[in-house]
Amino acid sequence: MTHTTASNRYSLLADIGGTNTRVALSEGTRVLEASIQRFSNAKYPDLITILKQYVSEQGNVDCSGVCVAVAGPVRDRVATMTNLNWTIEPDSLAAATGAEIVSILNDLQAQGHALGHLKSSELTPISTGKEAGPNAAKLVIGVGTGFNAAAVYDTAGGRLVTPSECGHITMPARDEADLSLSRYVQSSHGFPGVEEVISGRGLERIYAWYSAEIAQKTIKSAAEIMASIVAKDDPLAVRTLTTFCRILGAVVGDLALIHLPFGGIYLVGGVSRAMVPYLADYGFSTAFRDKGRFSTFVDNFSITAIEDDYAALIGCAQHLSNLSK
Repeated sequence: MTHTTASNRYSLLADIGGTNTRVALSEGTRVLEASIQRFSNAKYPDLITILKQYVSEQGNVDCSGVCVAVAGPVRDRVATMTNLNWTIEPDSLAAATGAEIVSILNDLQAQGHALGHLKSSELTPISTGKEAGPNAAKLVIGVGTGFNAAAVYDTAGGRLVTPSECGHITMPARDEADLSLSRYVQSSHGFPGVEEVISGRGLERIYAWYSAEIAQKTIKSAAEIMASIVAKDDPLAVRTLTTFCRILGAVVGDLALIHLPFGGIYLVGGVSRAMVPYLADYGFSTAFRDKGRFSTFVDNFSITAIEDDYAALIGCAQHLSNLSK
């Protein structure tokens, strides 16, 4: 799909994960689905190379704005990837795309800007909450290559989505087994962060820990673990998924009490989507509600999974449109 129409008609969007980068064009707030391309990060030295190739393939389209969503922290408009050795700066983005408006967001911020602009068919309810006002706070939680969350506030001045790096806080430990897992993660990674157990590699790490506990030393990929769940051929896979869902539920519950998202909690990311069929049966809800005196209070918060793999691109388009007003 090549675009050679009038300059500044389109904006360029990019969603940069730890493994892949998705790039697309938008016309206003509408993401042009036919323009979406996926690039394997390992094949490119940096984002600029990807964007230059994309712009060239699109007929050197002249873009009015560019917005990139980055799986990593953004400070003073400069992004540093968490699981990739890339640094992304506004000037280089403008030079590569010819855009006059440049914005760099954390990827969960982009997901937050997408809320309210997704098809209902792309939303899967996990649990219902209580009715809340239209401007009630919301919370987006991403589970994929990494883990992170962002709170969403609709204010008189527009939507505010606050970034964080909560995937790197200390994993919760409630009993001796959790402490053993924490020590295992610390010995292999140096710090027992939430992301090290609640992510794709986290699933693998939990399995490796269980395997080491029984001196089995079997290693399985996340895909192999989930395949064993479906096939019901590996008790360690069942224990792994149960532990994963329990810790995920506990962390989501903690974040809910921190941010009070009466407007709902939204789970995003490839691992989140893969977990949806299993959350109810593997302890997620019980752990989410295991908050002592506040166990019934957390029933205020609905939980929904976002199935749209391009939600971050939609959020980027919405954000750019708001900046242009």
